[in-house]
Amino acid sequence: MSNRQAEIAAALDVVPPFTDTAALVAQIDQRKTFIKQCLKNSGLKVLVLGISGGVDSLTAGRLAQLSVEELRAETGDTAYRFIAVRLPHGAQHDEQDAQDSLKFIRADEEDTVNIAGSVTGLGEQVTHLQKLSDARRDFVTGNIKARIRMVAQFAIANANNGLVIGTDHAAEAVMGFFTKFGDGACDLTPLSGLVKGQVRAIAKHLGAPENLVFKVPTADLEELRPGKPDEEAHGISYAEIDAFLHGQPVRQEAYAIIVRTYDATRHKRELPLVP
Repeated sequence: MSNRQAEIAAALDVVPPFTDTAALVAQIDQRKTFIKQCLKNSGLKVLVLGISGGVDSLTAGRLAQLSVEELRAETGDTAYRFIAVRLPHGAQHDEQDAQDSLKFIRADEEDTVNIAGSVTGLGEQVTHLQKLSDARRDFVTGNIKARIRMVAQFAIANANNGLVIGTDHAAEAVMGFFTKFGDGACDLTPLSGLVKGQVRAIAKHLGAPENLVFKVPTADLEELRPGKPDEEAHGISYAEIDAFLHGQPVRQEAYAIIVRTYDATRHKRELPLVP
C-alpha cells in the first residue's frame, strides 16, 4: 500500500475487506445501530430516502426499514417509520428496477415526486443556461436534477419531522461522484466507509435480487446520455477503485486517476470555506 492509498483510505474511514460472513453481518448490525442512534439523538422518528433503482439506495433503504422495525419492537413506539420516495425526471428508463427495489425494501410508506416540472421551470428562469453548449447545459441540468431531488426529500422530511438518508460510500466519495448540495446533502450516511463491492455483498446477504445487486451503476443525470455508466464517467472500474481503497495493487493509470480525482474533488467533501 502506498502512502497516498493509506492516507486516502484513512480519511474516508474505509472498512477493511470482509474476512467472512460474520464480519459482513457485524457491519450490517453496526449500521442499523447507527441509524437507530441517529433517530434517538435527534428526537425524531421518521427517515426519508429517495429510491433510484440502484444498489446503493436499495441497500440503504432496506437497512433503514429494518432499523425502524427494530425501533418499534424495542420501544413499543409505532411512530418510527421509513418513507421511500421515487424521484423520477419524467419517465425513468429503468423504472422497473426502481419498482423492484421498492418491493424488496418494503418501506412503511412509499411516495412519488416527479421532478421534471421543477427542473424545467428552473431551467427556463436561469438565462445563463441558454448560453451554454448542448453538452454543457445537459451537465449543469443534471446537477439541477440532483439538487431538486434533495429539496424534495428535505421537504418530505420537514413535513414529517424526519431525517434524510444519503447513499454515499467510500468508492463514490473518493471520486467525488456526487452533486455538491444535491445527493451529497443529507442528515446521515449509513453506507459511509464501504466500498462498492461491500455494498453489493450486504445487499446480497439481505436477500436483494441479483439483477439489482449487480446492476451496472449509473447516476442517470444526463439527457444526452441516459443510463451512462458510472465507470465510463470515472474512466476506471469500481473493482479498481475498491482495490485502491483496500490498499491493493492497481494499474498505474488507475492509481493516477483516483489520486488526481480525489484531490480535485476535495471541496465536495469539506464544509464551505470561511475567512
